[in-house]
Amino acid sequence: MSGRLLRNAVLADEENDLFPASLLDRLPNQRQENGLLVRPLRCTDYDKGFIQLLSQLTDVGPIGRDQFLSRFYSMKSVGGYYVVVVEDLDLEKVIGSSTLVVEQKFIHNCALKGRLEDVVVNTSYRGKQLGKLLVTTIAQLAKRLQCYKLSLDCRDPLIPFYESLGFRREPGNANAMNIRIETATEQSRL
Repeated sequence: MSGRLLRNAVLADEENDLFPASLLDRLPNQRQENGLLVRPLRCTDYDKGFIQLLSQLTDVGPIGRDQFLSRFYSMKSVGGYYVVVVEDLDLEKVIGSSTLVVEQKFIHNCALKGRLEDVVVNTSYRGKQLGKLLVTTIAQLAKRLQCYKLSLDCRDPLIPFYESLGFRREPGNANAMNIRIETATEQSRL
């Protein structure tokens, strides 16, 4: 593929991506191997089984393509939503997903707080460390976006999994877990 065609293909993907794929560049977990690719959610992922994947996590409801696209473009225009997916390139199927929602705060000098949501891996792909890949990718993305904290809520059986990735229970609320992210400013004070 010529350089010009490749640039046009990348630009077309960026227009279809929920957020710029460049935010995932150079993250240790952003990779393509074994036919799997970590990337932003795309408007074309409705046809790659994204909604069916989410139904393995919770009740989704009957979402049609138009409703999916309406929500996708709403999230894209508002900003602050970072849905990361793992695609099986051979099958052209989304097989894993997680979401980072970034909240703007007044506290901590008008800082950003991240929230990890909707981590799911297709049942056929579980046991391959893809959940860990998705969570660590979101944590690294939150750090890149300079969030001071990344939080989540989870069910009791999942607490050890998130603790193994650095999350700690919030005192007084055992299922609310957080991971503090040191910003460059905080690191310079140490």
